[in-house]
Order: sequence, then structure tokens, then C-alpha cells
Amino acid sequence: MDLSVFLTVNLNHKNFILLFCFTTLLCLGQTRSQNKLAPNIVFIFSDDHATNAISAYGGLFEDLAPTPNIDRIASEGALLENALCTNAICGPSRASVLTGKYSHVNGYYKNYKGGVFDNKQWTFPQALKASGYETALIGKWHLASEPVGFDYYKYHISKGQQGFYWDPIYNDNGRKITEKGYATNLTTDFALDWLDSRDQNKPFCLLLQYKAPHREWAPDIPYKNLWDSIQMPYPETFDDGYKGREQTAGSTEMTMDYFSRQDMKMTPPNDLSKQKKRKWLHYGFKPGQIVSPSKDLNPQQVRQWKYQRYIKDYLATVKSVDDNIGRVLDYLNANGIENNTIVIYSSDQGFFLGEHGFFDKRFMYEEALHMPFVVRYPGVIQAGTVSDAIISNIDFAPTLLDMAGVATPDAVQGQSFYPILKGQRPKDWQKSMYYHYYEYPYYHRVQPHYGVRDQRYKLIHFYYDMDLWEFYDLKKDPMELNNLMGKKAYKGRIKKLKSELYRLKKQYGNELSLEELKYITETDFGGLESKNK
Repeated sequence: MDLSVFLTVNLNHKNFILLFCFTTLLCLGQTRSQNKLAPNIVFIFSDDHATNAISAYGGLFEDLAPTPNIDRIASEGALLENALCTNAICGPSRASVLTGKYSHVNGYYKNYKGGVFDNKQWTFPQALKASGYETALIGKWHLASEPVGFDYYKYHISKGQQGFYWDPIYNDNGRKITEKGYATNLTTDFALDWLDSRDQNKPFCLLLQYKAPHREWAPDIPYKNLWDSIQMPYPETFDDGYKGREQTAGSTEMTMDYFSRQDMKMTPPNDLSKQKKRKWLHYGFKPGQIVSPSKDLNPQQVRQWKYQRYIKDYLATVKSVDDNIGRVLDYLNANGIENNTIVIYSSDQGFFLGEHGFFDKRFMYEEALHMPFVVRYPGVIQAGTVSDAIISNIDFAPTLLDMAGVATPDAVQGQSFYPILKGQRPKDWQKSMYYHYYEYPYYHRVQPHYGVRDQRYKLIHFYYDMDLWEFYDLKKDPMELNNLMGKKAYKGRIKKLKSELYRLKKQYGNELSLEELKYITETDFGGLESKNK
């Protein structure tokens, strides 16, 4: 019978209740059917992985330390050349990825001085869960508060939520558990176990998040001596003299001079307590395994010795990440779900691999600003796609929701770049991005700064203990060695970019006074909430 006729003839109280139950079940059935066709999502996220350490992006280590499994995602899908971080430090970047909002909006400005993510606010995993996805977080969380929006989580809780490389301690859905083994391998084990146990009638979203290649760069046993017989090449800017940038790039604690004994896996001092010596074992070496550099070396040779220790350990931890990504890709294939599964690999920001003599991140300079981002979605994203569109980490959340067919709230500041992945860049797509770093002086004494970057130029304002500007022409000076601020030939371009910077600050609601910015830097929680009460 036609539904309208049925309603007309039979709409009494009893039949209305029956009809309501019938249509509700029908809608639930349709939702379940639609959800079953929705794409699965495996979002693999590491910590401090520089694009220069991924062979798909090229660079110094392309042949010496290839990453075939990350490259496989790129070759079978898309690679973004300009995925850029809005605040290049671990926790704040992760908060922006989850919320699609800048640090000054989601409230998580910095790691140091008690930074805690407000887990009551909206995140994209919550939206996916509400739409019928089964969700899981496994690995590094690093946001201090408990994860919300996940059916299951198991994350590092040791060492300030950084986690140990060896025998890491996890929060397993509220239980504290110490696991024996190497963190990168273990985290993948737990992720594959969860995939085996998930509800097969639901699409899933798995956030698989590795500690590596974060400091202290402890390699797995098979890779500890992988490159002992060779000397790694030095970046062209390794001996940067910081001309024109003496007070900014030239006044930090990010050079090889600040490498610690732990970083270099050296013998602990004799006066170190037994408890602290035991803690050193978590860094992946035995006391006495590495001796200090020869006293006959000059200062430059010592810097080079430290760099060789650093870069070999760093790349060895990346090797394990790539191996385990291969395990995940093989699992998806073996279980017949790869064709309906979006696989993404990214990292919370870039990292300096000796460029400008640095390690760590924080600066708006290219090596720290660039995030790796490769994605595969068979049948939707054409294999071998490469895009130079400017993407920010606040754009990740709306893009994932768009790919899953889930609406994004208006309050989210980012925008979906899903059309770009499909080869259809919108005409009004953003031509520039806004950056802001707040944490000072801990760690590494990088001055707070904000700036704007477009396809060719970059303008940065350092403001806490100074009032200095830097301007770069990335086409002529991709290594950012020549600060062109004040050069007559660029006066008009600098004025134009400064106007764009102020436009973006207004667009994103970050027109704070210098007093307010200093308050954020100096307070434990990093926000203006208590001051405004």
C-alpha cells in the first residue's frame, strides 16, 4: 500500500506507534548500510619526522636511508609538498590536527609549563564516532588529558607522556601496563590486534601514533649499527654563520653544542644515582657502550662527531617506523580491506637534521614548518598525485570528515582539501598560511614568533625579548640564509606580505596585544582565561 494512503486510513494511536517503530528501524538499517560502505581510515602519525628523511620527498638521505613503505603510500596515492604546521611543537600541533583550530582557539599553546589539552572540546574522532565509526587511538598521545572520542585507547604515559623506546608504559583503557619490547613494534602489534577484534559491521578510524623519531632516537637492536661503516653527508647549511639572523637563529640552544650525553648514548656520569642509571637503559643502550669523542678533536670535529651519532640514530628509528607501516599495509591487503581504506602518513611537524647546525623544530624555517603528508585512497585518489597547494594542519580534520561523508562544524577554522587530493583545486583555495609559536625559554630558547608564508615569500616577526623581522625569497634562497628585511628591492613585496599577515591574524581571531602575547608565554597554562576572569 502507498505510504500516504496507509497514513490516511490507519493513523490511530496504535498504528502511529507501530509506524514510528517501523520507520525508525528502517532508518537505522539504512544508516548501518551506509556506514558499512563508508571508508575506513588509518591515520598514521609520527613525531618529529622531517620530510628530508623520507625518500619520496628526496633529500640528502634518499639513497642511504630510503623509506619504501611511506613511498608506497605516496606512489599509490598523493604527496603534499606544502603541508605546513601552524605551531611547530608536538602537543600544540596534535591539538590543531584534532580540532581543526589554531592554538589560540583550542587553548593548547605549548608543551612546557603545564600544557593540558581541553578534552571537553570537539574533535574529529568524536564526530566520526557519533556518525557510526568505531574509533581507536594507539601509541603516542602527548596531550596530558584523557583521550575522548575513542572506543579504545592505549597510549604512552611514561616520561611526561613522551614514552620510552624500550619497555614502554601504556594507559590501556584506564589500566597502567608496562610492555616488554621496542615501542614502535609494540604499538603496531597493539594496533593490528585491535583491527582483528573490531566490529566488522562498522567502518573504523584508527589513529596509529608512533613515538619515533622523537628524541632520544634509540634504534631497535637490528639497526643500532646500521651505518657504522659510513659517514653520513652534512647538510649544506651545517656550518651556518647566521649572518643577518644573529639574534634569532644564531641565539638558540638547538646546535650540536647542546647535545647531551644521553642523546649520544654515552657512559652515564659516575655520580649518577642508580635510579637514574636504570632510566638511561630506556634510551636503548647499555652504560659504557659508547665512549666520548677523543680529546684530540677540535671544536668543529666534535660537532661533526655529535652529528654523526645523531643522524644515524635518528634515521635508524625512522627505519623501524617505515618497517611497521609496511606491516599495516600488508595487513590491510591480506584482510581484503585496502580498497575501502584511506591510509595517511604524517607527522606533527618537521625537524632539523643538521640544517643551520640545528636539531629540534619550533622555528618557522622550512625544515620545521613542513609536515610530511602522503595519502592513499584506491579508486578515488589517482596514483602519483602531487600537489604544491598550501595546506595547514588545521585542514586535516575537515578533510578527514569530508572523505568520510561527515559534516564539519562551522567553528572549525580549517577547510577540506579533499578536492585537491582528487585533482580539483578550488579557485579560491588559500594562497598563504599563518604561523605562531609561543613557547619560551624552554626548551632551546627559540624566541616566540609569528609569520606568513605564501608560495614564494615568508615574513616572520620575533617579539618577546626583541622586535625583529625576517623576510625570505624562497625561490632565490630556499635555504633561508639571506634575511632581506630592509632591502629596497623588496620594499613593496614586504609591505604586501605584512598586510596579508595582519589579514590572516584578523581572519583567525589572533589580534592579541604584545602584553597578551607575553602573558601567554609566561603563564603555566599558556592561555588568557584566568587573566580575563
